[in-house]
Amino acid sequence: MSTSAPTLHVPVLLEEAMTYLAPRPGGRYIDATVGTGGHAVEILRRSSPDGRLLGIDADPEALAVVETRLRPFAPRYVLVHGNFRHLERHARWHGFVPADGILFDLGMSSFQIERPERGFSFQVEGPLDMRYDPHQPLTAAELVNTLDEVALADLIRRYGEEPRARAIARAIVAARARQPITTTTQLAAIISRAVPPRPGRLHPATRTFQALRIAVNDELNALQEALEQAEVILGEGGRLVVISFHSLEDRLVKRFLLSRANPCTCPPEIPVCVCGRTPTFRILTKHPVTPTPEEVARNPRARSAKLRAGEKLTPALV
Repeated sequence: MSTSAPTLHVPVLLEEAMTYLAPRPGGRYIDATVGTGGHAVEILRRSSPDGRLLGIDADPEALAVVETRLRPFAPRYVLVHGNFRHLERHARWHGFVPADGILFDLGMSSFQIERPERGFSFQVEGPLDMRYDPHQPLTAAELVNTLDEVALADLIRRYGEEPRARAIARAIVAARARQPITTTTQLAAIISRAVPPRPGRLHPATRTFQALRIAVNDELNALQEALEQAEVILGEGGRLVVISFHSLEDRLVKRFLLSRANPCTCPPEIPVCVCGRTPTFRILTKHPVTPTPEEVARNPRARSAKLRAGEKLTPALV
């Protein structure tokens, strides 16, 4: 484990997230991806003196950092080690139903990327891990070394949106036949030989690493489950704010909000709705909110961020 002081993650779209979340005194808020606490600090500050925060994160190392960072706000917060796919369970257990706001910041933090031993970055050597929660059994190394070529190509194509997925999968399978692939730099070199870098383009390993990370942590299924639970526990007027960093997440959030803002299932040829389904959300962001050029200049990792928000129209199921 690294012994160097952690780099605190710079929160992306902080002002915009607070505008849509609208924390206020006395409110109950959930940061479902609390990380090292960048957004959490601001939620607690703006909900002073008696607003409360439930912070959830799968990464125990991040929770150790945020515990220290939030200490000045004690006892107004609760921190939970867990996956946000169990959002409703955590919220009910700790008394955060109905919630006044729920925030998801889906990006990896600097805290995780800069730790080689976590295996998220192909730029430095580390074990091929990629687990947010180091207690879970599945690692990227297991996927890379056990999936057959077709399954591996499908994973890379589906979760990385990588057009050269088959060539990459073929190269990985050939390389692991000689020796197991165990490190990030080893995998990145195999990919670079299979699909050489192009000037001005993403590193050829970028999308494959994204795909493996999503698969290892089952990110998209977890997000879908968490959004459905957020709908249940948000109180009337409560805000849902989601910051995503790649198109798969953004499309999932967009579809969720659209389906709740316009839930009618009547055939288009029927002029009047007869299905009786009523909206549960009002969409607050007609188009995704993106960082300003100034924010991207300060924090290049913000460049792909997109924020979507909705307001709950119906009471929580309590």
